[in-house]
Amino acid sequence: MFEVAALTYGVLASFIMASAGRNRREKRRNPPLLTLLGLTLMALSATMAVLLLGYAAWNTFGPAALSI
Repeated sequence: MFEVAALTYGVLASFIMASAGRNRREKRRNPPLLTLLGLTLMALSATMAVLLLGYAAWNTFGPAALSI
């Protein structure tokens, strides 16, 4: 399951970055859908980074050290 998610994420990121780079090189505006997908991918990346950081902290320090 993880492999499918990682492959999908990689293909989407590659497509979005290639399309945005081509539009920038040709001095064209990005279509609204490409901008929306780029922002969604950025939000997904940031969310996963925070969740994985929390998971690493939870496993390192334990639940008692993280309780407020």
